[in-house]
Amino acid sequence: MSVTPIERTDARRSPRKGLERRTSPRKPARVPLNIVLGLLMLYFLIPFWWLIVNSSKSSAGLFGGGSSLWFADDINYVQNFIDLFTYGGGIYARWLANSALYALVGGIGATALAVLAGYGLAKYSFAGRRFSFAILLGAVMVPTTALVIPTFVLFAQVGWTNTIWAVIFPTLLNPFGVYLMNVYARDAVPDELLDAARVDGAGEFRSFVQVALPLLRPAIVTVLLLSVVASWNNYFLPLVMLSDNRLFPVTVGIGLWQSTASTYGAAGGQSLWSIIVLGSLVSVIPLIIAFLTLQRYWRGGLAIGSLK
Repeated sequence: MSVTPIERTDARRSPRKGLERRTSPRKPARVPLNIVLGLLMLYFLIPFWWLIVNSSKSSAGLFGGGSSLWFADDINYVQNFIDLFTYGGGIYARWLANSALYALVGGIGATALAVLAGYGLAKYSFAGRRFSFAILLGAVMVPTTALVIPTFVLFAQVGWTNTIWAVIFPTLLNPFGVYLMNVYARDAVPDELLDAARVDGAGEFRSFVQVALPLLRPAIVTVLLLSVVASWNNYFLPLVMLSDNRLFPVTVGIGLWQSTASTYGAAGGQSLWSIIVLGSLVSVIPLIIAFLTLQRYWRGGLAIGSLK
């Protein structure tokens, strides 16, 4: 039975109408999702806003009974900054430098080891490969805090406690980073591409550097950022390993100030609260800069793995 042009036109239009009917009710369904995302955004931004507001207050303004989510009449950012970097002979600046050292050396070292180990487990066959991967999965499930005391006993026997190496060496081992690189390398680096590089005369090292590494850029940046953040926020390990306050990272240093302020109260410690709050705000800024700097490599590396 032949179809007239009118009927053909209706047949062509009917799917569009059905599609419009199916897609139009979906738009209001996004409203609850946007509300949930907005509430989550507020949940994460309110503590940061609290730091920004209260770091501008003096000790009297912090405990004066005003709103904790809005500025006081007098804004003391400049004076608080001066007090922060001059208190205790400028020890806070040294704590920031220590945190930067621990985070950079530990983060870069952990990322390098994770890339090598994850790529090797993903692209090479060797005896004990499955057993090694099983050990890796087991290591991922072990909390890092559970290993601090055994690590302290081990380092105490070799005389490494109260040194920077007691903080750096344990952070070099990142089982989750190895697992992430392993999973990502399996799909992001095709075996055919490596075989083509070998056929062209490239060795294993050259294939890894020139072929695999560019394809692994998003995962490398992810592991690097996670390792740096974990090293920067590490508190329990340096607290156990270090006894010299000149080697403290900023997390342990602020904790020391907080315990001092809580112990002495209004007699001698309440004046520390203003620099404690400002010091907490300043300690977050390097992490924000690191994230904003490295996130472009995520976007830039997502399209590198495509094959023509």
